[in-house]
Amino acid sequence: MAAQTEESDCAREQTKAEQDVDQVRQRAARDQQRLDSGAVSSPKDLENLQREIVSLAKRQGDLEDIVLEVMERRESAQERVGELAERVTSVQSRMDDATARRDAACAELDGEAATVTKERGVVAASVPADLLKLYEKLREQQGGVGAAKLYARSCQGCRQELAITELNEIRHAAPDTVIRCENCRRILVRTSDSGL
Repeated sequence: MAAQTEESDCAREQTKAEQDVDQVRQRAARDQQRLDSGAVSSPKDLENLQREIVSLAKRQGDLEDIVLEVMERRESAQERVGELAERVTSVQSRMDDATARRDAACAELDGEAATVTKERGVVAASVPADLLKLYEKLREQQGGVGAAKLYARSCQGCRQELAITELNEIRHAAPDTVIRCENCRRILVRTSDSGL
């Protein structure tokens, strides 16, 4: 925005300077025409007219220098605007790409969440109500994890290895008995990797 403003300011300044040059040129041309026509007969008026023409020529040269300087500044401002416009386009393109990837990832996650929620509903329907209530209570207390896998004689919830006495009790417990970790109190899920 600043570069565009600078460029438009230079454009206005250039237009004004060019108009000033045109006015001086027209005035000098009129004076030269008067001089050439012979309409001025007084030597003093002729001398003044010639001085004015010289003065206008100097003024025209000064104004043309100003026009050139303003044109150079404007060209520099235009280049800056072009560079910044390219950068904006590049950044916008990357933002659009990142937004598209984010939206695709969110859609994928939403789909997975819907599938998992549906699967959880099916599994939850097959779990006894009192066990589901205990699980939900533990999940709330334990930061979202109410049950943990018993893997290689360790609770995967708190990462603590169970004592030999606990392991012996778990080995002799019935398969449908709810076993809990003595350290974190989560429900332990037994598998073939439990190390029993």
